[in-house]
Amino acid sequence: MRIRADLHNHSCLSPCGSLEMSPRFIAEHAKARGIGLMALTDHNSALNAPAWDINARQYGIIPLFGIEVTSIEEVHILCIFGTPDEALIFSNEISKVQPKIKYNVDMFGEEVVVDEHENVLDILDYYLGMATDWSFDDVIRNGKAAGAIVIPSHIDRPAYGAISQLGFLPEGNYDAVEVIREESYHGKLAVIKNSDAHHPEQIGRRNFVIDTECNLINNQGYVNIENLREVLYEKKIIIS
Repeated sequence: MRIRADLHNHSCLSPCGSLEMSPRFIAEHAKARGIGLMALTDHNSALNAPAWDINARQYGIIPLFGIEVTSIEEVHILCIFGTPDEALIFSNEISKVQPKIKYNVDMFGEEVVVDEHENVLDILDYYLGMATDWSFDDVIRNGKAAGAIVIPSHIDRPAYGAISQLGFLPEGNYDAVEVIREESYHGKLAVIKNSDAHHPEQIGRRNFVIDTECNLINNQGYVNIENLREVLYEKKIIIS
């Protein structure tokens, strides 16, 4: 299997995401840009995972279901699951440890839950970008315990990355490391690049190619997370 992947994208649920970025819109434009395996990873929530499951498949994209968790140190970490139900269960746990702070909608934008037809199901009234009470180590540990692929986000960004917030990337039980510039990491883990798309023009802007003989799809039609983990561990990827 050789497939172009992008494991970090935000929908209209994320406070900094464009309202155009419904799961359906993302799937349509990602397909046009050659993405075949894609994760939806909204800030601290997976409430748009059910719509993403349907819309991604409609456009021939293999879906993954993630959350970009904000630690108490304001480090972003991707936790990615093979099914929407797993992501929603973890999302519920995150909701329990995230302060429900009301925020300025005019400044940050609405946080919209939609169905596969882009109908609005809910508009959240608290700030999803708020840091949780989990430490960086807590997020890594809890994500792994829940069965997620765990990847520190954009470690070399000037904000919300491990290096900017902690001063360095600690040793940890990660499955890969996400960077913007490849020279930012010289460790043993797989290095990947993702779009971190919040707006239409950003869809597919950064990605990588998986090149493996391993079967990534299980009998239920979802990604076998352990097989994908093995692909990352063995670095069977090509950075574009």
